Amino acid sequence: MDVMLIIALVFTVLVLALVIKGLMIVQQSEAVVIERLGSYQKTLSPGINWIIPFVDKPRSIKVRRYQPIDGENVAVVMEETRIDRRETVLDFPGQSVITADNVSVTVNGALYFQVIDPERAVYQTENLIQAIEILAKTSLRSEVGKMELDKLFESRQEINDKLQIVMDEAGNKWGVKVTRVEIQDIMIPAEVEDAMRKQMAAERERRALVLQANGEREAAIARAEGEKRSNILVAEGEKEAAILMADGQRQAIDQVLAAGGDRLDPQMVVGYLLGLEYLKTLPEIGKDGDRIFLPYEASSVLGAVGSIEALLKGKVQ
Repeated sequence: MDVMLIIALVFTVLVLALVIKGLMIVQQSEAVVIERLGSYQKTLSPGINWIIPFVDKPRSIKVRRYQPIDGENVAVVMEETRIDRRETVLDFPGQSVITADNVSVTVNGALYFQVIDPERAVYQTENLIQAIEILAKTSLRSEVGKMELDKLFESRQEINDKLQIVMDEAGNKWGVKVTRVEIQDIMIPAEVEDAMRKQMAAERERRALVLQANGEREAAIARAEGEKRSNILVAEGEKEAAILMADGQRQAIDQVLAAGGDRLDPQMVVGYLLGLEYLKTLPEIGKDGDRIFLPYEASSVLGAVGSIEALLKGKVQ
């Protein structure tokens, strides 16, 4: 009886040990690839899972990470049995790249990826992180090498989009989804940076001169347009004034002829009106007290004025 009890206890302990050994709890956002006798069996999902002890075992995955050691990021390769399915950022060190115009620059990038299929992530590549990093570096060199330095700074988004397409195509085979690729820093040599600074200053000065020249040209055009408009207005005013003056003189001649009747000659009337104009201007001419010399024709004009006035007075009487 005692022997049977001992056997039962031993059997119970063994069962409990097997149960505990075969019990595996997987955390949320994690996955575990299980092999049975060396071949793929299943992928454990988050929660409580059961495996056969000593027959089933987790398959480890190699992960390459960068850790700060003595102020430098050093690559460290580790083996993990639990695959993190969260979005992960891979910040790989700066890479020396030569642009299309033979300028050596250092480009630092970051890559965001997420493991979608743990089985392919384990079996399709020997070192998942290393494979992603090397592909990202080579693709980055290829894309940057097609561009000149000036275009490189304004084409970051274009490079990011092309890298994401390349990485996503390769990632599908590895069970990885590349969500986005970002270029963080582009470092150029000091002499190239100094030359670009001088070029930028010269370009700004050129733009300032162009703007100033355009402003002066537009101001000159505006002044010319203003003068043209002013001259047109003056000419139109003089024209209207001449028309009005001529019309007034015509009316004056008609009135004088009407007042004199048949005794007045039209030429005499014209002389009369000219004489009146002379008389109007004499006070202005002699207002400063200077000696005045009148032309000989002025006497005849003044005589015409006197004659016509006498005729007009006689007719009025």
